[in-house]
Amino acid sequence: MKFRSIFFVLVSFVILSCNGQTSENIKTVEVKTFAEKINTTDSPQILDVRTPEEFNEDHIANADNVDWLGDSFVEDAEKYDKTKPVFVYCKSGGRSKKATEKLQELGFKNIYELDGGFMKWDAEGLSNK
Repeated sequence: MKFRSIFFVLVSFVILSCNGQTSENIKTVEVKTFAEKINTTDSPQILDVRTPEEFNEDHIANADNVDWLGDSFVEDAEKYDKTKPVFVYCKSGGRSKKATEKLQELGFKNIYELDGGFMKWDAEGLSNK
């Protein structure tokens, strides 16, 4: 009986600890907010974490291709200023979520993730084409 109580308390603690963690460094924002932040930031660091093929089809103006699926993501990301805002997007949000978490681990302090990725950006008519 005592074992069950201790086990329950430990499991509850672990679950609550994991669910309670939110990142102050990562902000997932809608297309308009993402665009406004880029436009009001001096020399914005915009990271397109899609593949080079996706990037070459179309991308946000002044974005750099830092392929999340590539072998050199960490090495490429380390070239950016960790103290300045960084704007991250992918096609729909899956890769950018993982990339922003890695950027936070690397020490980036102010990360903006585009909610819905380039698909939403394009749907809002903000594509470069």
